[in-house]
Amino acid sequence: MNTNLHWQSFGQGPDLVLLHGWGMNGAVWQQTVESLQPYFRLHVVDLPGYGHSAEHHAQDLAQIAEMVLQGAPSKAVWLGWSLGGLVATHIALNTPERVSKLITVASSPKFAAERPWRGIQPNVLSAFTEQLMEDFSLTVERFMALQSMGSPSARQDVKQLKQAVLSRPQPNPDSLLVGLNILADVDLRDALTALTMPMLRLYGRLDGLVPIKVATDLNEQLPNTQQFVFNQSSHAPFMTEHDAFCSQVRDFAHG
Repeated sequence: MNTNLHWQSFGQGPDLVLLHGWGMNGAVWQQTVESLQPYFRLHVVDLPGYGHSAEHHAQDLAQIAEMVLQGAPSKAVWLGWSLGGLVATHIALNTPERVSKLITVASSPKFAAERPWRGIQPNVLSAFTEQLMEDFSLTVERFMALQSMGSPSARQDVKQLKQAVLSRPQPNPDSLLVGLNILADVDLRDALTALTMPMLRLYGRLDGLVPIKVATDLNEQLPNTQQFVFNQSSHAPFMTEHDAFCSQVRDFAHG
């Protein structure tokens, strides 16, 4: 199995790994890379099945993490957006010696709702799974629209996400399916208390996929972590409130 995923590195400074979300690829970080490269050595990967890593496939979260670790710096600050947040968290829990600090963006230890836990309704996830079989480009597009709903710059955000995604090869449908299964099934809530490194959790107040209640619930469970809520953002705060996002990352990762 050739596991060489597509990596790009930019800038100088402490190592910072950026992991994208479901249906996306590393191109979504273009703007973030431009703003942060004077401060960090940034490492951007296309996760297995996405973008320039489309011909690679991982069966589950553990395998995704394993493939990503093979090309990652020996120790870094890890930042994961959405599904990428689950990957980064899994890596922090299972190979803590590789992670100096952990940042999750619009992410949740358990994406699927299960009362009283807030999240994506299981029927929404299964509808996406069904649609995926019929037309995966359309499904990814619908997901993008869902990610920016509510943000004042929704139109611009979707356009940016779309441009980024379309600039690289289409994702592999099998990997998209694995990703949806991870969002539906994975639950890292109890495991999180074992995290030893500093953690920053970033949220969008208007996020329909990771409801803001998740932030409050985790505040109680993880009193030693930091969190910040972007008031104008839904699921993509690094686009909607770009400058504020970069300064949060800079302050925490350098601090």
